[in-house]
Amino acid sequence: MAALNSPQASAALCVSGLAKRYGGTPVVNGLDFAVEPGTCFGLLGPNGAGKTTTLRLCLGLTAPDQGQIQLAGQSIPEAAQTARARVGVVPQFDNLDPDFTCAENLLVFGRYFGMKDADIRTRIPHLLEFASLSNKADAKIATLSGGMKRRLTLARALVADPDIVFLDEPTTGLDPQARHLIWERLKQLKSAGKTLILTTHFMDEAERLCDRLIVIDHGRKIAEGSPRELIATHIEPQVIEVFDETSGQLGQFAENHRSLAERVETSGETVFFYCRDPQPLLTRLHACPGLRYVHRASNLEDVFIKLTGRELRD
Repeated sequence: MAALNSPQASAALCVSGLAKRYGGTPVVNGLDFAVEPGTCFGLLGPNGAGKTTTLRLCLGLTAPDQGQIQLAGQSIPEAAQTARARVGVVPQFDNLDPDFTCAENLLVFGRYFGMKDADIRTRIPHLLEFASLSNKADAKIATLSGGMKRRLTLARALVADPDIVFLDEPTTGLDPQARHLIWERLKQLKSAGKTLILTTHFMDEAERLCDRLIVIDHGRKIAEGSPRELIATHIEPQVIEVFDETSGQLGQFAENHRSLAERVETSGETVFFYCRDPQPLLTRLHACPGLRYVHRASNLEDVFIKLTGRELRD
């Protein structure tokens, strides 16, 4: 049994030496991390990095080949059912029942947790209000937009008032307005003391929401920290992205000015100059009207690309 002051005892989720193989290929390969209660923790990685498998392992939906998992104070997978009573899940793809209305979806889902109908019905108006769907209680799922379905799926995960909420790419496929609304709702949940465990491909989402995160690739953890810590540790503070509109000068310009940046990367028709002092390069760019450029502070996406590469993952 874990000591009272151990990470296992205090963490909402604690993972140690977690591994899973399929057909002899490691999908999760020795992961270690802990999630403090009341925080938002992110799992970032390219397609196929092992994020969704890690979530399934943590929820007891897949058995690990090795390693230890403590979720909500319970050993997983042995006590997964007990732990999941305190957990809400927003899956990667909406799986709402099309035969039911919004309110009926919440009612039926609450029954899975052994809740009484009267208690669920008391919560439904508050959940629909939280999802900005108060006027959609009697609407069928087919009449909802993608953003509405996503918000209803989030509300459904909260039916049993969980302490911990797993969110697998919660805003994929949504327009900016819908994404921002869900971000605000997730911030509200964290302010209310909920623990959020998030996977996402949107680095700005992770940078906005996560108190701490890990980057995984090929099933291994390759970086861990707060967004600010990862940016400060792994990337130069300033980035200048240069595009060649008509002049054909970009290749030569990049070759001639590499010394003005700590690091230079080319991706398609764009050259990225990573700098500590951007002013000398900006001065040279002012003299090249055929080149267009964007000067910005470095961000979490720059860290992610540096750690995992620019090649496409399918």
